[in-house]
Amino acid sequence: MVPFRVAFRAGVPLFEQVVYAAKKAMVSGQLRPGDPFPSVRTLSKDLKINPNTAHKIVAHLVGEGLLETRPGIGTVVAALPDSSQKERTQLLGQEIEQLVVEAKRLGIELAEMLASISAHWQSLSGGDSARARKPAAKPEDGGSNK
Repeated sequence: MVPFRVAFRAGVPLFEQVVYAAKKAMVSGQLRPGDPFPSVRTLSKDLKINPNTAHKIVAHLVGEGLLETRPGIGTVVAALPDSSQKERTQLLGQEIEQLVVEAKRLGIELAEMLASISAHWQSLSGGDSARARKPAAKPEDGGSNK
């Protein structure tokens, strides 16, 4: 049984959708370090995807350090590595830039983006850590930095 949900959408590669769903389950705490991760066969059967795609997904997550294989046990969720806040933030640089570009293209103001990001953060973390890391000040100009 696959311990996370994937809502397949047309136009987005299956590989990307399953990798995203697995990562989301890990960051939200649905999958914790040491938890077993489904085998290639289980992923393929339960999600009705090609076994080669399932293998590629597992190999990708292992390569990113999110999963580890343990002899005699199988594939499990890895513990997150220690890193500095700056290193962790830099990992998202390109994704954040893409998000900002798309938001500006759609005419979304900074305050709206911050509120949306905050809401998503809270929904994935139960709200506790989101409140603890709330920005100290909000832009007063309504995000007029277009």
